[in-house]
Amino acid sequence: MTAPAPAPAPDNRGHGAPQKDGPRRGGGFRGNRAGGRPPARGGRGRGGRDRSMRGPMRRDMGPSPAVKRGADYIPAPVESNVVRVVPLGGVEEVGRNMLAFEVGNDIFVSDVGFQFTSEDSSPGVDYILPNTKYLEKNADRVRAVFITHGHLDHIGGIPFLMNRFGNPPIYTKQLSATMIQKRQEEYPEMPAANLVIVDDWQTHTIGSTKCTFFPVTHSIPDSMGILIDTPYGNIVITGDLKLEHVDGIPVPEEEKRWSKIGEQKNLLFIGDSTRAEVDGFSIPDKKVNETLEGIIKTVSGRLIIGTFASQFERMVSIIEISEKYGKKLVLEGRSIKTNLEIAQKLGLVKLAKDTIIPAQEIGDYPPDKIVVLATGAQGEEFAALMRIATKQHKNITLTERDTVVLSSSVIPGNEISVQKLKDNLYHNKVSLIHYRSSDVHSGGHGHTGELVWINKKVGAKFFLPAYGYYSMTFCHAKAVEQSGFPKENIILAENGTVADIIDGETLTIHKEKVPNSPLIVDGFAIGDMQEVVIRDRQMLAKDGMFVIIATINLKTGKLRKSPDIISRGFVYLRESQDLLNQGRLLIKKTVEDSTRGMNPVDLDYVKNQLTDTMAGYLFSRTNKAPMVIPVLIGV
Repeated sequence: MTAPAPAPAPDNRGHGAPQKDGPRRGGGFRGNRAGGRPPARGGRGRGGRDRSMRGPMRRDMGPSPAVKRGADYIPAPVESNVVRVVPLGGVEEVGRNMLAFEVGNDIFVSDVGFQFTSEDSSPGVDYILPNTKYLEKNADRVRAVFITHGHLDHIGGIPFLMNRFGNPPIYTKQLSATMIQKRQEEYPEMPAANLVIVDDWQTHTIGSTKCTFFPVTHSIPDSMGILIDTPYGNIVITGDLKLEHVDGIPVPEEEKRWSKIGEQKNLLFIGDSTRAEVDGFSIPDKKVNETLEGIIKTVSGRLIIGTFASQFERMVSIIEISEKYGKKLVLEGRSIKTNLEIAQKLGLVKLAKDTIIPAQEIGDYPPDKIVVLATGAQGEEFAALMRIATKQHKNITLTERDTVVLSSSVIPGNEISVQKLKDNLYHNKVSLIHYRSSDVHSGGHGHTGELVWINKKVGAKFFLPAYGYYSMTFCHAKAVEQSGFPKENIILAENGTVADIIDGETLTIHKEKVPNSPLIVDGFAIGDMQEVVIRDRQMLAKDGMFVIIATINLKTGKLRKSPDIISRGFVYLRESQDLLNQGRLLIKKTVEDSTRGMNPVDLDYVKNQLTDTMAGYLFSRTNKAPMVIPVLIGV
């Protein structure tokens, strides 16, 4: 299996982490002039990633001819006998999906997604985006963007990124296009999306390259894959997918579809890895719908179902089953209402006039005639389900007769918030059904058995596992290798990896990577993730801040009065009088020692000395490292 060789220059980054702005300033505990932190009590290196699968490359590429802008590596355009793939996001995380392909003089992009943020790793950040510098430098050659389906991890970055590399046309199917247009309405200041609607098995010549679009099975309608025709065979891109099957045997439609693709000459296969760590085959959607129908039919009290708003087929199925048994439906959550509106517009569902009722009319019907469809099954703090669970919803109050179904699995990273949701629901003494106790959810991603089956059907010469954390792509690669695929033809990529296939035979991995540190949406700003800013936010969240306001006589260097101290998130001042009294004495001594014999008084120098001294003092007294901010006023 081929994987990127380490760069020749030292790299102090963790995998997928943004490059730090530079070493911290010296001088005791000072991290920067605004504040400081004691030396770290533990270190973190590059991480414990398992590299045992990395086989020898068939060709080790030395420094490549490239356009270099500062520290950025931008490889030179491909020669006519080279096909290139560059994962810009989505191969080291779930989300932020973006892949780029170079064929001749054409560059194509598959998906423009974002990743939701974590308050621990990126406090205050709205979304995390792929880095597009490689595309920006080649904007004149980017011919098109392909959107495989309408989930936010594949379309969420469109309003923020498209204009950065020339706003090329977007090729996608009808539902995805409608969802993109709906999302663009939230960002009227951004350029309008240039959408081209495609149909199943339709071929478009874009630039000098033929591209064919084929259907795939996923948890949202109109999901598609792409065949990019190259002189050496197709690049086959799946997006997210699974198989419709009966007891592990794909249905005839799946067999026909993948056999049709496999009959062609295929150079490179790029497959979904999100559930590659799970053996066997996924639960068929048919079985989930049967389980939900049984619950909706037999439940004796009110039924509250929490699910992903983006699972159109699940939502439509719940609505149709509810109508079948004469239930009234209450929709809670803006995204569910928006997506139902889209589904109705495209004819995916037809509703009787009186099926949906407003939440304030819920008391007008018997409890066993009510089904509430709500967002928030991942435990989001302000989503409908959490507000219902914590008694903050103005129209829905849970009782012991209610049944709650969590028709979704837990997204990695959301385990704690989902547990809080379950605890809050149980505080209301409800009956709770979730995917671990019943077949009420099937994800949109194939398990290992499905992925290996698809890989064999496609029969491509090279394989790149994508769409998932590194552990997922690793397991996908291992499973495919164990099925008989040549290890040396597997590309185990990281974000920014540049992989070239020469003459359709030789796989080459560049030693350098294109820029891959994440971009972020932070309020109105879109740009590089600034480590200093994030680090300061983390410091404030962890240990708070300690502000010193002191007035200094510029002639004598003495304090005019006792300094004022403000503490936020550090200690409660009224209960820390001894700490404050000793601190004020130390502030006075530090200021007067620093200014002794100084003429004129250098306030910047005094600030730095005060920052270092107080950071050390506070750490020694509390074992906490607040951000120390001295404000000195010279009079």
